[in-house]
Amino acid sequence: MKKILVLDDDTAMLEVLEAALEYASFSVKTAVQSDAIFNEIKEFTPDLVLVDYILNGVNGGEICHQIKCNPDTSHIPVILISAFPRVFLSLGDYGCNAFIPKPFELLDLVEQINTCIHSSANP
Repeated sequence: MKKILVLDDDTAMLEVLEAALEYASFSVKTAVQSDAIFNEIKEFTPDLVLVDYILNGVNGGEICHQIKCNPDTSHIPVILISAFPRVFLSLGDYGCNAFIPKPFELLDLVEQINTCIHSSANP
């Protein structure tokens, strides 16, 4: 079972994503705080990290950049999601493997997750 770590400061969104991804046969761990993301990654060892772009404090793009610049985590695919795609597009992709604008279809999200995981396993 592939493991997905989801970081979003909207608890309602986390609940929806957790339920949908578990239904799609993923093991899911959710996080609301970005300050402990590397501890979460170390403990959970996710196959993919799904990060909301707009978070309290540091933005999701910066978290993606930190993940991608760290030799211990750079191999992990990161998908950024946001209700503000113009902000994302104007600031750059931060090295993410994919970007999904909100609102999105859950089936599209699952397909993109599978594509990113498969691509990282078969570079």
